[in-house]
Amino acid sequence: MPGEPREAARAGPQDRLGRVPPQSFFAVSAVFHYLGPSLAVLLFARLDVLGVAWLRIASAAAVFALWRRPWRRVRSLGRGSRRTLLALGAVLAVMNTAFYLAVDRLPLSTVGAIEFLGTVILAAAGARTWRNIGAIVLTTAGVVTITTIRITGQPLGFVFAFANCGLFMLYIVLGHRIANTGTGRWASIDRLAGAMAIAAVAATPWGLGGALPAFGHPVLLLAGAGVGVCSSVIPYLTDQLAMARLPRATFSLMLALLPVFATVIGAIVLRQVPTVQDAAGITLVVLGVAIHQQERKQRGIHTAGIGRAEGVPDLPGHDELRQPGRTRLAP
Repeated sequence: MPGEPREAARAGPQDRLGRVPPQSFFAVSAVFHYLGPSLAVLLFARLDVLGVAWLRIASAAAVFALWRRPWRRVRSLGRGSRRTLLALGAVLAVMNTAFYLAVDRLPLSTVGAIEFLGTVILAAAGARTWRNIGAIVLTTAGVVTITTIRITGQPLGFVFAFANCGLFMLYIVLGHRIANTGTGRWASIDRLAGAMAIAAVAATPWGLGGALPAFGHPVLLLAGAGVGVCSSVIPYLTDQLAMARLPRATFSLMLALLPVFATVIGAIVLRQVPTVQDAAGITLVVLGVAIHQQERKQRGIHTAGIGRAEGVPDLPGHDELRQPGRTRLAP
Protein backbone atom coordinates (compact mmCIF):
# COMPACT_ATOMS: atom_id res chain seq x y z
CA MET A 1 0.00 0.00 0.00
CA PRO A 2 1.36 3.49 -0.86
CA GLY A 3 0.63 4.92 2.59
CA GLU A 4 2.25 2.07 4.55
CA PRO A 5 5.88 3.35 4.60
CA ARG A 6 4.76 6.74 5.89
CA GLU A 7 2.63 5.13 8.62
CA ALA A 8 5.48 2.79 9.54
CA ALA A 9 7.90 5.68 9.82
CA ARG A 10 5.47 7.60 12.01
CA ALA A 11 4.95 4.61 14.34
CA GLY A 12 8.64 3.64 14.35
CA PRO A 13 9.68 5.03 17.77
CA GLN A 14 6.58 3.62 19.45
CA ASP A 15 7.13 0.21 17.85
CA ARG A 16 10.76 0.21 18.96
CA LEU A 17 9.74 0.99 22.54
CA GLY A 18 7.10 -1.74 22.34
CA ARG A 19 9.76 -4.30 21.48
CA VAL A 20 11.83 -3.44 24.57
CA PRO A 21 10.97 -5.78 27.49
CA PRO A 22 9.18 -3.82 30.26
CA GLN A 23 11.65 -5.26 32.78
CA SER A 24 14.38 -3.25 31.03
CA PHE A 25 12.56 0.01 31.81
CA PHE A 26 12.30 -1.08 35.42
CA ALA A 27 16.05 -1.81 35.55
CA VAL A 28 16.84 1.73 34.35
CA SER A 29 14.46 3.15 36.95
CA ALA A 30 16.07 1.06 39.70
CA VAL A 31 19.60 2.24 38.86
CA PHE A 32 18.68 5.93 38.92
CA HIS A 33 16.50 5.40 41.99
CA TYR A 34 19.74 5.21 43.99
CA LEU A 35 21.96 7.56 42.01
CA GLY A 36 19.59 10.44 42.77
CA PRO A 37 19.56 10.08 46.58
CA SER A 38 23.36 9.82 46.63
CA LEU A 39 23.56 13.28 45.04
CA ALA A 40 20.86 14.63 47.35
CA VAL A 41 22.66 13.49 50.50
CA LEU A 42 25.74 15.45 49.38
CA LEU A 43 23.56 18.55 48.99
CA PHE A 44 22.18 18.25 52.54
CA ALA A 45 25.45 19.74 53.85
CA ARG A 46 24.91 22.93 51.83
CA LEU A 47 21.15 23.32 51.60
CA ASP A 48 18.11 22.76 53.78
CA VAL A 49 16.49 19.35 53.28
CA LEU A 50 13.19 20.89 52.19
CA GLY A 51 15.10 23.06 49.72
CA VAL A 52 16.75 20.00 48.15
CA ALA A 53 13.35 18.31 47.87
CA TRP A 54 11.92 21.38 46.13
CA LEU A 55 14.87 21.59 43.71
CA ARG A 56 14.32 17.94 42.81
CA ILE A 57 10.60 18.42 42.14
CA ALA A 58 10.88 21.82 40.41
CA SER A 59 13.76 20.84 38.12
CA ALA A 60 11.96 17.64 37.08
CA ALA A 61 8.79 19.63 36.41
CA ALA A 62 10.78 22.09 34.27
CA VAL A 63 12.36 19.30 32.20
CA PHE A 64 9.00 17.62 31.61
CA ALA A 65 7.35 20.95 30.76
CA LEU A 66 9.99 21.85 28.16
CA TRP A 67 9.82 18.37 26.65
CA ARG A 68 6.13 17.48 26.70
CA ARG A 69 4.25 20.81 27.13
CA PRO A 70 1.58 19.02 29.21
CA TRP A 71 -0.87 21.95 29.28
CA ARG A 72 -1.91 21.07 25.71
CA ARG A 73 -3.25 17.67 26.75
CA VAL A 74 -4.52 18.58 30.24
CA ARG A 75 -7.06 20.99 28.76
CA SER A 76 -8.83 18.10 27.02
CA LEU A 77 -9.01 15.81 30.06
CA GLY A 78 -12.29 14.93 31.73
CA ARG A 79 -13.12 15.72 35.33
CA GLY A 80 -12.12 12.27 36.61
CA SER A 81 -8.74 12.37 34.84
CA ARG A 82 -8.03 15.82 36.21
CA ARG A 83 -8.77 14.60 39.74
CA THR A 84 -6.32 11.74 39.25
CA LEU A 85 -3.72 14.19 37.98
CA LEU A 86 -4.21 16.50 40.98
CA ALA A 87 -3.99 13.54 43.36
CA LEU A 88 -0.78 12.27 41.77
CA GLY A 89 0.76 15.74 41.85
CA ALA A 90 -0.04 16.11 45.56
CA VAL A 91 1.33 12.62 46.28
CA LEU A 92 4.59 13.35 44.43
CA ALA A 93 5.09 16.61 46.33
CA VAL A 94 4.52 15.16 49.81
CA MET A 95 6.15 11.77 49.08
CA ASN A 96 9.44 13.25 47.88
CA THR A 97 9.51 15.66 50.82
CA ALA A 98 8.78 12.91 53.36
CA PHE A 99 11.47 10.69 51.79
CA TYR A 100 14.17 13.33 52.18
CA LEU A 101 13.06 14.22 55.70
CA ALA A 102 13.32 10.51 56.58
CA VAL A 103 16.72 10.03 54.91
CA ASP A 104 18.03 13.07 56.78
CA ARG A 105 17.28 11.30 60.08
CA LEU A 106 17.65 7.58 59.30
CA PRO A 107 20.00 5.39 57.25
CA LEU A 108 18.92 5.06 53.62
CA SER A 109 18.73 1.27 54.04
CA THR A 110 16.21 1.67 56.87
CA VAL A 111 14.02 4.03 54.86
CA GLY A 112 14.23 1.67 51.87
CA ALA A 113 13.20 -1.32 53.97
CA ILE A 114 10.16 0.51 55.34
CA GLU A 115 9.27 1.69 51.83
CA PHE A 116 9.30 -1.92 50.63
CA LEU A 117 6.57 -2.85 53.14
CA GLY A 118 4.03 -1.01 50.99
CA THR A 119 5.08 -2.83 47.84
CA VAL A 120 4.67 -6.18 49.63
CA ILE A 121 1.08 -5.22 50.49
CA LEU A 122 0.33 -4.31 46.87
CA ALA A 123 1.96 -7.48 45.58
CA ALA A 124 0.04 -9.60 48.10
CA ALA A 125 -3.20 -7.93 47.03
CA GLY A 126 -2.60 -9.20 43.50
CA ALA A 127 -1.54 -12.72 44.53
CA ARG A 128 -3.86 -15.40 43.16
CA THR A 129 -1.92 -18.66 43.58
CA TRP A 130 0.28 -20.35 46.16
CA ARG A 131 3.23 -19.87 43.81
CA ASN A 132 2.70 -16.10 43.83
CA ILE A 133 2.42 -16.11 47.62
CA GLY A 134 5.63 -18.13 47.79
CA ALA A 135 7.30 -15.58 45.51
CA ILE A 136 6.28 -12.77 47.87
CA VAL A 137 7.60 -14.70 50.88
CA LEU A 138 10.96 -15.30 49.15
CA THR A 139 11.39 -11.68 48.04
CA THR A 140 10.41 -10.36 51.46
CA ALA A 141 12.89 -12.70 53.17
CA GLY A 142 15.56 -11.58 50.72
CA VAL A 143 14.96 -7.89 51.39
CA VAL A 144 14.99 -8.49 55.15
CA THR A 145 18.30 -10.35 54.76
CA ILE A 146 19.87 -7.54 52.71
CA THR A 147 18.44 -4.67 54.71
CA THR A 148 18.55 -4.53 58.48
CA ILE A 149 16.09 -2.08 60.04
CA ARG A 150 17.89 -0.40 62.90
CA ILE A 151 15.79 1.21 65.61
CA THR A 152 17.42 4.49 66.54
CA GLY A 153 16.46 7.45 68.67
CA GLN A 154 14.75 9.22 65.78
CA PRO A 155 10.99 8.68 66.19
CA LEU A 156 10.22 11.57 63.82
CA GLY A 157 12.37 9.91 61.18
CA PHE A 158 10.21 6.79 61.37
CA VAL A 159 7.06 8.91 61.08
CA PHE A 160 8.37 10.36 57.82
CA ALA A 161 9.57 6.93 56.63
CA PHE A 162 6.17 5.30 57.15
CA ALA A 163 4.46 8.32 55.59
CA ASN A 164 6.71 7.87 52.56
CA CYS A 165 5.78 4.16 52.50
CA GLY A 166 2.05 4.91 52.36
CA LEU A 167 2.52 7.61 49.73
CA PHE A 168 4.71 5.31 47.64
CA MET A 169 1.80 2.84 47.53
CA LEU A 170 -0.48 5.63 46.31
CA TYR A 171 2.11 6.59 43.70
CA ILE A 172 2.08 3.04 42.32
CA VAL A 173 -1.73 2.90 42.25
CA LEU A 174 -2.16 6.35 40.64
CA GLY A 175 0.82 5.81 38.34
CA HIS A 176 -0.74 2.63 37.00
CA ARG A 177 -4.03 4.45 36.53
CA ILE A 178 -2.54 7.11 34.26
CA ALA A 179 -0.30 4.55 32.53
CA ASN A 180 -3.33 2.56 31.40
CA THR A 181 -5.72 5.35 30.39
CA GLY A 182 -5.74 7.53 27.31
CA THR A 183 -4.59 6.76 23.78
CA GLY A 184 -1.06 6.82 22.47
CA ARG A 185 2.11 5.70 24.20
CA TRP A 186 3.05 9.23 25.24
CA ALA A 187 -0.34 10.14 26.71
CA SER A 188 0.67 8.87 30.15
CA ILE A 189 4.00 10.72 29.95
CA ASP A 190 2.12 13.95 29.21
CA ARG A 191 -0.07 13.33 32.26
CA LEU A 192 2.99 12.59 34.36
CA ALA A 193 4.45 15.90 33.20
CA GLY A 194 1.26 17.66 34.29
CA ALA A 195 1.41 15.93 37.68
CA MET A 196 5.02 17.05 38.17
CA ALA A 197 4.02 20.65 37.47
CA ILE A 198 1.27 20.34 40.09
CA ALA A 199 3.80 18.83 42.53
CA ALA A 200 6.17 21.77 42.02
CA VAL A 201 3.42 24.26 42.80
CA ALA A 202 2.28 22.24 45.83
CA ALA A 203 5.79 21.97 47.29
CA THR A 204 6.67 25.65 46.80
CA PRO A 205 5.23 26.96 50.13
CA TRP A 206 7.47 24.72 52.26
CA GLY A 207 10.43 24.18 49.92
CA LEU A 208 11.28 27.35 47.99
CA GLY A 209 12.73 29.18 51.00
CA GLY A 210 15.26 26.44 51.65
CA ALA A 211 16.26 26.37 47.97
CA LEU A 212 16.90 30.12 47.61
CA PRO A 213 20.63 29.94 48.57
CA ALA A 214 21.23 27.67 45.56
CA PHE A 215 20.20 30.43 43.15
CA GLY A 216 23.36 32.34 44.11
CA HIS A 217 25.61 29.32 43.47
CA PRO A 218 25.37 27.86 39.95
CA VAL A 219 27.11 24.63 41.03
CA LEU A 220 24.50 23.98 43.72
CA LEU A 221 21.70 24.81 41.28
CA LEU A 222 23.17 22.42 38.72
CA ALA A 223 23.52 19.71 41.36
CA GLY A 224 19.88 20.23 42.34
CA ALA A 225 18.84 19.87 38.71
CA GLY A 226 20.92 16.69 38.51
CA VAL A 227 19.03 15.31 41.50
CA GLY A 228 15.75 16.09 39.75
CA VAL A 229 16.76 14.35 36.53
CA CYS A 230 18.23 11.30 38.28
CA SER A 231 15.55 10.95 40.97
CA SER A 232 12.38 12.01 39.16
CA VAL A 233 12.65 12.45 35.40
CA ILE A 234 14.34 9.18 34.45
CA PRO A 235 12.78 6.90 37.11
CA TYR A 236 9.22 8.22 36.74
CA LEU A 237 9.45 8.15 32.93
CA THR A 238 10.67 4.55 32.86
CA ASP A 239 8.16 3.61 35.58
CA GLN A 240 5.36 4.73 33.26
CA LEU A 241 6.75 2.71 30.37
CA ALA A 242 6.96 -0.36 32.62
CA MET A 243 3.59 0.18 34.34
CA ALA A 244 1.82 0.35 30.98
CA ARG A 245 2.80 -3.26 30.32
CA LEU A 246 3.13 -4.89 33.74
CA PRO A 247 0.28 -5.73 36.16
CA ARG A 248 0.39 -3.67 39.34
CA ALA A 249 1.15 -6.72 41.53
CA THR A 250 4.05 -7.74 39.28
CA PHE A 251 5.49 -4.23 39.24
CA SER A 252 5.16 -4.02 43.03
CA LEU A 253 6.95 -7.35 43.46
CA MET A 254 9.76 -6.29 41.13
CA LEU A 255 10.38 -3.31 43.39
CA ALA A 256 11.95 -5.89 45.71
CA LEU A 257 14.92 -5.69 43.34
CA LEU A 258 15.66 -2.12 44.46
CA PRO A 259 17.81 -3.21 47.44
CA VAL A 260 19.61 -5.59 45.06
CA PHE A 261 20.45 -2.69 42.75
CA ALA A 262 21.55 -0.65 45.77
CA THR A 263 23.99 -3.41 46.75
CA VAL A 264 25.34 -3.76 43.20
CA ILE A 265 25.72 0.01 42.72
CA GLY A 266 27.45 0.25 46.11
CA ALA A 267 29.92 -2.43 45.05
CA ILE A 268 30.67 -0.79 41.68
CA VAL A 269 30.61 2.90 42.56
CA LEU A 270 31.52 2.95 46.24
CA ARG A 271 33.63 -0.24 46.35
CA GLN A 272 31.36 -1.65 49.05
CA VAL A 273 31.89 -5.40 48.58
CA PRO A 274 28.69 -7.38 49.36
CA THR A 275 28.81 -9.72 52.34
CA VAL A 276 27.71 -13.36 52.33
CA GLN A 277 24.45 -12.16 53.92
CA ASP A 278 23.96 -9.67 51.06
CA ALA A 279 24.58 -12.41 48.48
CA ALA A 280 22.07 -14.72 50.18
CA GLY A 281 19.45 -11.95 50.24
CA ILE A 282 20.00 -11.15 46.56
CA THR A 283 19.58 -14.84 45.68
CA LEU A 284 16.25 -15.04 47.56
CA VAL A 285 14.92 -11.90 45.87
CA VAL A 286 15.90 -13.07 42.38
CA LEU A 287 14.34 -16.49 43.00
CA GLY A 288 11.10 -14.90 44.20
CA VAL A 289 10.79 -12.62 41.17
CA ALA A 290 11.71 -15.50 38.82
CA ILE A 291 9.01 -17.75 40.31
CA HIS A 292 6.43 -14.99 39.93
CA GLN A 293 7.42 -14.35 36.31
CA GLN A 294 7.21 -18.08 35.51
CA GLU A 295 3.72 -18.21 37.04
CA ARG A 296 2.60 -15.31 34.85
CA LYS A 297 3.90 -17.05 31.71
CA GLN A 298 2.12 -20.31 32.53
CA ARG A 299 -1.12 -18.53 33.37
CA GLY A 300 -0.90 -16.63 30.09
CA ILE A 301 -0.63 -19.94 28.19
CA HIS A 302 -3.55 -21.54 30.03
CA THR A 303 -5.88 -18.59 29.56
CA ALA A 304 -4.98 -17.75 25.97
CA GLY A 305 -8.03 -16.63 24.04
CA ILE A 306 -10.23 -16.15 27.12
CA GLY A 307 -11.61 -12.68 27.83
CA ARG A 308 -9.95 -11.05 24.84
CA ALA A 309 -10.47 -10.81 21.10
CA GLU A 310 -9.80 -14.10 19.33
CA GLY A 311 -6.63 -14.11 17.27
CA VAL A 312 -5.36 -10.82 18.72
CA PRO A 313 -1.90 -11.29 20.28
CA ASP A 314 -1.38 -10.12 23.87
CA LEU A 315 1.08 -7.44 22.83
CA PRO A 316 1.31 -3.66 23.38
CA GLY A 317 -0.65 -1.78 20.76
CA HIS A 318 -3.58 -4.22 20.72
CA ASP A 319 -5.24 -3.13 23.96
CA GLU A 320 -7.92 -1.25 22.07
CA LEU A 321 -9.04 -4.53 20.44
CA ARG A 322 -9.56 -6.36 23.73
CA GLN A 323 -12.89 -5.93 25.49
CA PRO A 324 -14.02 -7.94 28.53
CA GLY A 325 -16.59 -10.59 27.65
CA ARG A 326 -15.83 -10.67 23.94
CA THR A 327 -14.31 -13.79 22.40
CA ARG A 328 -14.10 -12.73 18.78
CA LEU A 329 -13.90 -9.56 16.72
CA ALA A 330 -17.08 -8.04 15.43
CA PRO A 331 -17.60 -8.77 11.70
